[in-house]
Amino acid sequence: MPFEHRASMTSLTIDKILSNRENLERILDNLKDGIIAHDLNRRIFYFNKKAEEITGYRREDVIGKDCHDALGGPFCGSRCSFCGGQPLLMETAEYPINIITQEGDSRRLEMTATMMRNEADQAFGVLAVFRDITDLFELRVKAKEMTGFSNIIGCDSKMGEVFRQIKDVSGYDYPVHIFGETGTGKELVANAIHSESLRAGNPFVPINCGALPEGLIESELFGHVKGAFSGAIRDKKGRFELAHKGTIFLDEIAELPKLLQVKLLRFLQGGTFEKVGGEKTVSVDVRVVSATNKDLKKEVQRGSFREDLFYRLNVIPIHIPPIRDRKSDIPLLVEHFLFKAPRVGGQRPVRISQEALNMLMDYGWPGNVRELQNAVQFAIVRCKGKVIRADDLPLELKETTCEKPRRGPVRKLEATDVRAALTKTGGNKARAAKVLGVGRATLYRFLNDHPRILSEL
Repeated sequence: MPFEHRASMTSLTIDKILSNRENLERILDNLKDGIIAHDLNRRIFYFNKKAEEITGYRREDVIGKDCHDALGGPFCGSRCSFCGGQPLLMETAEYPINIITQEGDSRRLEMTATMMRNEADQAFGVLAVFRDITDLFELRVKAKEMTGFSNIIGCDSKMGEVFRQIKDVSGYDYPVHIFGETGTGKELVANAIHSESLRAGNPFVPINCGALPEGLIESELFGHVKGAFSGAIRDKKGRFELAHKGTIFLDEIAELPKLLQVKLLRFLQGGTFEKVGGEKTVSVDVRVVSATNKDLKKEVQRGSFREDLFYRLNVIPIHIPPIRDRKSDIPLLVEHFLFKAPRVGGQRPVRISQEALNMLMDYGWPGNVRELQNAVQFAIVRCKGKVIRADDLPLELKETTCEKPRRGPVRKLEATDVRAALTKTGGNKARAAKVLGVGRATLYRFLNDHPRILSEL
């Protein structure tokens, strides 16, 4: 039989199979991807077995229902094109989403939503195809294969735990409190919580509570009405109103004045507030994420922060480790900063020498990632060629890391002495080597042979 005839017969057979609804459903039910299809009124008309398995909802319970009602809310969160008025029809959209299943489990999905059209090219519904990548995400975190997550750079196990926490809280609207030293990237984490949540696509509104005068911060947060004070020439929306349906990020929350702590507490309890000079109660739907570089528990003990507000904000705490506790991330961060640096005349990115990188690894970084970024930018400007040398780094790095160990025979290291030296120097290996009277290479070899010492610090 000629090839063309066999191909024609095969095509007719496939067409016959696909024209039969039962055969088509059998094929779709055996796919590894979940499939949901709904019309332009959000009525679900197809829901395959993998969609049942991933979401926990049964087909018979969702078919014919509005997808928002059937699945407990917009499945795509704020990315849903069918919320509100006239739907925003896109041909194809791809994005990751985090969902909460019917059993209450958090799952991470890769979603592709495609507009369906009839023979007349008229849109009649949406086909959503999604794959559960939760286990893949967990494996990549455990294997330290992830070099970043949601615009945050890092592969250290401590950052892997932060990534996991961001994913876990994304499906809930509970308040999150982020704490960590200055320059660790608290706003990046807050933004990641927002972008991974069902509120993604709606506003993310940050405000630094310590950067505004006490007389202005209430108006900035909650807004004011015309004539509320001198200079209030019109009504103004505050950050909470601007963040409606989205997330507000209250940075340096420990600096919030006591009177405003009371007003914030009232909002967290009821979701309402009054503008400065106003009598009308304003209600908004906002998720609150706060952050500080201070220990809020100690601020409560000192009497400068309300205990009841602390417990309202600290529902889900996330700690960001300082860079000295995740030094394996330094080469990744340096590479990222070099790649992002402006290029003159289309030239290739500047590279960094091993000697300069060793200096960066040995430094204590009291200013954390922000200080590291500044140091790299300084070196880029100072660098005369295409390679950053040790001499191109800021002076304080060279003064700290170029200390010479004592001359003489190499002493035998003991675990107790090494642990004590590292504790004394705050984990700085170069300074610990000086305290011990050995070279850095000797100390590094010892630590490679005794990895538990670093994990116990």
